[in-house]
This record gives sequence, C-alpha cells and structure tokens, in this order.
Amino acid sequence: MHLAGSDRVNRSQVYFMTPIEGKSIAVRHERIDEAAAGQRIDNYLLRIAKGVPKSHIYRILRSGEVRVNGGRVQQTYRLAEGDKVRIPPLRVAEPQRDALAPAGKALPVVFEDDALLIIDKPSGKAVHGGSGISYGVIEQLRVQRPELRMLELAHRLDRETSGLLIVAKKRSALTALHDMLREGRMEKRYLTLVPGRWNNPLQHVKFPLFKYLTPGGERRVRVSEEGKAAHSIMRLVKRWRDYSLLEVELKTGRTHQIRVHLAHLGFPLCGDDKYGDFALNKRLEREGLKRMFLHAAQLKFNHPLSGEAMSFEAPLPEELQVFVDALDAAEGANG
Repeated sequence: MHLAGSDRVNRSQVYFMTPIEGKSIAVRHERIDEAAAGQRIDNYLLRIAKGVPKSHIYRILRSGEVRVNGGRVQQTYRLAEGDKVRIPPLRVAEPQRDALAPAGKALPVVFEDDALLIIDKPSGKAVHGGSGISYGVIEQLRVQRPELRMLELAHRLDRETSGLLIVAKKRSALTALHDMLREGRMEKRYLTLVPGRWNNPLQHVKFPLFKYLTPGGERRVRVSEEGKAAHSIMRLVKRWRDYSLLEVELKTGRTHQIRVHLAHLGFPLCGDDKYGDFALNKRLEREGLKRMFLHAAQLKFNHPLSGEAMSFEAPLPEELQVFVDALDAAEGANG
C-alpha cells in the first residue's frame, strides 16, 4: 500500500488483512494535524488507504463506522486541526514494496520554505504517475523527502514541458494556491519557439477549447464553441528568418492551451508531437531540437500564507538555449 501526500503515516500504523491471514484487525484512531486540516473526510480516507475500493470507503462513511470527535459525519465534512478520527478495520492489499518510485537524480529546487517547494522540472518527466507511467515528479519527491508529511501538486505541466512547478507542503497553502489559480491571481509565463515570422508585438488570443478523446483513447483539445473560455497573451521576444520566440502569459489554465491556440493560428510549437508540423519536427530533430520547445519560465504570485509578493524565473534549459544560439549563429553567418 502506497501512502501519498499529507496523510502519510508510519508503516507500523497501517493495518493489513491479507487473504492468507484472514483475521480481524484493530480499529485505528488518528488526530488531524495542520497538513491534513481542510481536507474532505472522504478524500482523507482515500489517501491513507490506497488500495481500498472507493465503494468501501463510502460505505463505511454512510454506515457511521467512521467517526469524527465521536460523531457521524457526511462524506463532505472538512477536517479541522485537532479532530479525532476513528477508522474501522480496512481490508487492503499487502504492500508492494517494489512499486515505490526510485529516488533518481535530485530534482532542482528553485525555492523552498515550510509551505512551498518550487522545482525546475526537466522535460520528459511527468508530474505524476498514471496512463502507463509508473511514477512522476510527485512520487519521486515523496521518496526523496520522506520526512515531509505532505507533498501535493499545486498545478501541472505537460510531460514534455520544462520549467517552474509548485508543490505545496501544507493543506492551507494548497487550498490558497488553487484559489489563486482559479481566480487568475497567479502570473504564469512560458517561452516557446514557433516556425514562421510572428508579427504582432502583443496579441490576445481567446479561442474556447474543447477536450475530447481520439479513437485510440488519447486526450486531445481543439478550438470549439462547445469548449471552455481560454485566454492567452502572446508577446514577441525575438524573430529570425524562419522562427519566432514568443513569451506566452496564461490568463486561464486549460489543457494544452498554448499548444492549441498557437497551432490554430498557424504557428504550431516546434517539436510538438500532438499538434505540430510533423515533417518540420523531423527536420528539427536532425538539427538538434529533440523535444517540444515549451518552457515555464516565470511565476509571480503572493505567498499563499504570508501574502508576500514572490517572483521566480527559470532560464531556458541547455538543450533549448543551444538551439537558440545556433539560430543566432546561422543568422549572423547569413548576414
């Protein structure tokens, strides 16, 4: 059983029933700390009991077997610091110790305090496991930092996107960060390279985006009036004969927003294997660009707990900077 996020406990506190043992297990009592405060009781139970079917979690809530401060609660009850939770015996699988994420190379930390951890995510690493990926950034962080009771993603980046990623270390910080993102109070800016000559110094793009699945089951997004409102602000940073470097500020955070907005305008991201120019991508790969050119370069927001103004920047990773330098050199050589 893998215990994730704010509710990780010592393995000695976890009770198992395997098919071989077939014997009763003790009731468990937990006191809610600051890290878990504010979380719904159903989500709390699902986190501390990975491997237990959701249907069983909701059954024990409906039946009153779970008690908070001695009383029954609804599944929507939000835990408060100091709450005493009674958890009945749970039937779960034997722990799979070989399923833990390997520690791997330490992820580069840009900032850390008692509420936040901001990393510069490398391209090619998913932010979390799933969809055929056994582990990602968050699983790796939990292995590397076992002393932290909570580590939860505040937002997400596509697997091929590099750059600044916020991880919350407190439930109160996570909730505040989600509010900021939902209300547009966090400034996020990306750098991307597109083929062709982009002309407008500043351009607002407001095409609605609709999510769908391909016949093969892959997630895709397209511009459609059926979709959700999406707003990107494009700024021209630099232009070469055949390419343009853009800074994109996101006012909304829709799936694949930058990629789909630019592709719809006829400027697909260089190296984008979903919405890009596939013939161009093959040529770019031969020329040294072996990934999608999209980098989360800047973050600006007020600290979720102190309110202090914060600003972070992550320079282009080496593989992208090398390609930009080659464009500069080629342009100079051609006069």
